[in-house]
Amino acid sequence: MTVSPFLNSQQFADFYQRRALLSTTLNLTKSVLARIATGLAARNADVIVVQREAMMFGPPLVEWMAARAFKKPMVLDLDDATYIPYTSPTYGRLGRTLKWFRKTDDLIRWSGIVTCGNRAIAEYAQSKGATTCVIPTVVDTDVFVPSQRASSDVVVLGWIGTHSTFPYLKGIFPVLQELAKTYSFKLRIIGAGQSSVDIPGVQVENSEWKLDREVSDFQSLDVGLYPIDPSMYAAYWAAGKSGFKAIQYMSVGIPFVASPVGAMAEIGEAGVTHLAAKSQEDWATALKLLLDDVDRRKKMGAAGREHVTKHYALPDQAEKLVEALHRVIKSKQRND
Repeated sequence: MTVSPFLNSQQFADFYQRRALLSTTLNLTKSVLARIATGLAARNADVIVVQREAMMFGPPLVEWMAARAFKKPMVLDLDDATYIPYTSPTYGRLGRTLKWFRKTDDLIRWSGIVTCGNRAIAEYAQSKGATTCVIPTVVDTDVFVPSQRASSDVVVLGWIGTHSTFPYLKGIFPVLQELAKTYSFKLRIIGAGQSSVDIPGVQVENSEWKLDREVSDFQSLDVGLYPIDPSMYAAYWAAGKSGFKAIQYMSVGIPFVASPVGAMAEIGEAGVTHLAAKSQEDWATALKLLLDDVDRRKKMGAAGREHVTKHYALPDQAEKLVEALHRVIKSKQRND
C-alpha cells in the first residue's frame, strides 16, 4: 500500500492562514506537480483509493488518468457531502470557484465502489448509479481510551474541531454565557483556527490542534460539545456530516451534547450515551443536567465507551474496506 497525501502536515496547517498565502501558492504548485506524477505511477497499481478527491481544487485530472486512461479499478471514499457547493470561510467565492464541486459526480460515476461515511452520502451516491458501502469514520479504541482524571471542582466543557466547524460552536455561545452566570465551568476550545476566543463571563482556554496530544485533549474533558447548524454553509451540507467527533467522545468515555443532524441522529443512543439538543433551550437544559450530576456524566461516559467498542470497532470497519477493495478488483478482472 502506498499512501500519497496532497499536502503534508505543515502545508495543510498553512493552507487556512491568509498570512501564508504566498508560501501556500508555492506549496500548491509543487503539490500539483507531485500529484500528476503520482497519477502517472497509478498505472502500476491494482486498485486506486481516492479519499474525497486527489487534489483539493480543480478538475478531476488525476482520477481521470487512473480510472479512465489507465483503466484501473477505483474506490472513492466520501466522509462529507463534497458534492454540495459552499463558500469557504477562508477563501470565500474564490475558493468556491476553484473547488470544482461538480467533480464529485464524475468520481462517483468512475468508481467501482463508493465507501460512504453515513447513509445520507450513500443514498446520494446510489442516486448516481453507484455501488456503495457504508463505513463510518472511526478511531482505534485501543488508543482512544478513557483516562482517570484528577478530581476538580471546575467542570471542563470542551470542543475539538476545525476552523470550518468553529462557527457551529459560536452558535451556542449565548447559552454558555447564560450558564456561566450560575455554574462554574471552563470551556476548552481546540482547533478553532483563531489566536484568541473571548466569551464575556466565560472562562475560555483556547489552543491549537496538535496530533501528538489529540487523545489527551479528548481525555481532558468532562463534557463534549457537538453543535451542528444545518442552516450554515449550504443546504444539506450538514446532513452529510459523519459524526466523527461523537465516536471520539465515546471512545474516551465522556458524555456529550450533540445536534441530531446527519449521521449524528443515528450514532449512539440519545439519553444513554449522550444528550440531543435541537434548540438553544435544549442546549441549556442538557448542559445543566450534566453540570449538576457527576454520576450521570460517569454513567453516560461508560455507556458511550461500551457502545463504541460494540458498534464501531476498528477491525470490523477495516474488514469492510478490505472486502470493498477485493470486490472492485474482482469486478474489474471479470469485465476484462
